[in-house]
Amino acid sequence: LPLHFGLPGTLEAGLIALLVGLLVYALWHRLCRALGWTAGHAIGWACVIAVVVSAGIDAWNLFYMGMMRLESPLYARLFLARIHDPNELGSRVVLEVAGALGGVALGWMIFSSRSGEKNASDG
Repeated sequence: LPLHFGLPGTLEAGLIALLVGLLVYALWHRLCRALGWTAGHAIGWACVIAVVVSAGIDAWNLFYMGMMRLESPLYARLFLARIHDPNELGSRVVLEVAGALGGVALGWMIFSSRSGEKNASDG
């Protein structure tokens, strides 16, 4: 999925991460209800998986760039050529993590209110 460069691309990545978090929480919510687990299991595992899926590659590139020796201009150029929009890498990672966690929180709000309505109507 090609993203724009600059701030629009960063915002797009954050919105995609929000949708990933919402979808992952929906799947974990269904799985945890079927297995009789608590909502904490669904929230925790959904947060971990959503962050890894949405921000994993960019976070790894950011970490690796900090650990790699960029003494040679050739190696620096080769590494930066593999990254989509290296100027916005840090802000993209921050918004991807925030979007993934926000998507899980949004999913928890949506699905817990539905569960509460079902439980209230049963009692």
